[in-house]
Amino acid sequence: MKTFDQLTVIGLREWINLPELGMVGLRAKIDTGASTSALHATDIQPFTRDGEDWVRFTAHLGTLVQRRHRCEAPLVTVKTIRSSNGQAQSRYVIRTLLTLGDRTWPVEFTLACRKTMRYRVLLGSKALVKGGLVVNPALTYVQDKPVIVTIPPSPTGVA
Repeated sequence: MKTFDQLTVIGLREWINLPELGMVGLRAKIDTGASTSALHATDIQPFTRDGEDWVRFTAHLGTLVQRRHRCEAPLVTVKTIRSSNGQAQSRYVIRTLLTLGDRTWPVEFTLACRKTMRYRVLLGSKALVKGGLVVNPALTYVQDKPVIVTIPPSPTGVA
């Protein structure tokens, strides 16, 4: 039997923070079948800042009580994502810090409308590998809520 001494166990759902975006206390669904992570976003607008590609968007948090948070982030790329039912969709991709438990690391998120989904944040397998995580599907909320990490404000004042 192999053991995983260097990996941290998480459950199917966990609390996370996205400190560079100013977002704390988010419930995330863990999806090992998805390669890339996804964040529920609307009003997505690409723009240029100092010759670099950026994207501005409204992140939607919570399912029972709707909260909105206006964000800006450097644009990594535009990627075609194929859903489980075979439909292809072009999505903007950003990279931002993710905190889960006592770990913080950079994760790429596609920006997508997830209003029909129960969870506004989906963590895919690439984020799990980079974070050194393994999933026990019998568990939920294994890790403590992450502490709030203070990130300096962005140059525009928009988190």
